[in-house]
Amino acid sequence: MSTPLLEVRNLSVDYPGRAHWFFQKNTPKRAVNQVSFTIPKGKTVGLVGESGSGKSTTGKSIIRLAPCTEGQILYEGVDIGTKSNRDFLPWRKKIQMIFQDPYNSLDPRSDVLGILSEPLEIHFPQLSKADREARCVDLLKKVKLPSEYLYRYPHEFSGGQRQRIGIARALAVELALIICDEPVSALDVSVQAEVVNLLQDLQEQLQLTYLFIAHDLAVVEHISDHILVMSKGEIVEAGTPEQILQNPKEEYTKTLLAAVPKLS
Repeated sequence: MSTPLLEVRNLSVDYPGRAHWFFQKNTPKRAVNQVSFTIPKGKTVGLVGESGSGKSTTGKSIIRLAPCTEGQILYEGVDIGTKSNRDFLPWRKKIQMIFQDPYNSLDPRSDVLGILSEPLEIHFPQLSKADREARCVDLLKKVKLPSEYLYRYPHEFSGGQRQRIGIARALAVELALIICDEPVSALDVSVQAEVVNLLQDLQEQLQLTYLFIAHDLAVVEHISDHILVMSKGEIVEAGTPEQILQNPKEEYTKTLLAAVPKLS
């Protein structure tokens, strides 16, 4: 059995609630409740559910964009969920996130060179300007974009091209795990397939590990080695793509499956 790169144990995430009257206390809202799973090195675990199911919050908690109220987040056996932001910095080179909206996740005031250079400047300050630019050219090559795109701005690209730039930015560091948060949901179906295939190619080339978050079971089936189905903050079903797609146990899973077409 593969050694887990990431293990999540009994993760719960609470957000502050709102009091309707001035004398009432704020009651925290639980977005994720006692979620546990592992991701082996070099594999893809799909996390699927409707909007509001807690799937994106689960992914964000791993990379410290959402609070870990209870439980453990273990990266190669080290609990990273309890580390301060300063102590977490070494793991930021190993864990990156690709976001749903590639346009809003890219700085519109910066060209691609600036976008790709930023993580290099933070994590590899010893690199010269020429070395950083060479690394950026190589990153574009990895995501199958030409080097002349370095001097263009986000508004000049299509949605699929912007998502490729987002992937290139994630690859800029010593990456092992990518949290893919609805990375293709804003794209046309044909472009979705291209981006998913690119992620699979990069996984094979670079031995990457993915948590692939989506609401579309057909897309998740296409890329995942194991699938988790999430509803109302909890994992309600788990299994291989064949088990989930061909023999779903939960009515919620059957509803998700009936709602989407197959990805060709």
